[in-house]
Amino acid sequence: MSRVGKSIIKLPAKVEVKAEAEALTIKGPLGELKTPLYEGVSANVENGELVFTRKSEDQKTVALHGLVRSLAMNCVKGVTTGWEKNLEITGVGYRAQKRGKDLVMALGYSHEVVFPEPNGIKIDVADQLKIKVSGIDRQLVGQVAADIRSKRPPEPYKGKGIKYQNEYIRRKAGKTGKK
Repeated sequence: MSRVGKSIIKLPAKVEVKAEAEALTIKGPLGELKTPLYEGVSANVENGELVFTRKSEDQKTVALHGLVRSLAMNCVKGVTTGWEKNLEITGVGYRAQKRGKDLVMALGYSHEVVFPEPNGIKIDVADQLKIKVSGIDRQLVGQVAADIRSKRPPEPYKGKGIKYQNEYIRRKAGKTGKK
């Protein structure tokens, strides 16, 4: 039995859910999101609660039951409070700044790395070494943060590069000279 799928979602006061045949539309104070409803799983709104039920007990439907519930919960949280990822830049001469809608980073290359801000995402630079990616779509926020990190991933010797705020970088010992 799917424990995740069985748990109900309590909807905040300002959130509206519209269940259609193939998708859920969730509206809230920050925006509107759609999430798919897979075959064999249905959604009902009762007394301010969102309940998911499945039509059969086969393995695929049981797995999709929990998935649909998790995706809907991510949408509810996204339209009420939003999602954010924090990145840190480490390295001498490495920095970031905003120019209009573009994130411009100096990452040790011979040129600046320009990253355009996608629709639905807000990128803030607190100081030159901290980047905050925020938005209502959890998947999109995570993907944009991963794309920014991929411009200069942290290296294991000095830890230089772009890393997530709570990420731990395993350090390696450098080469030692012969005696």
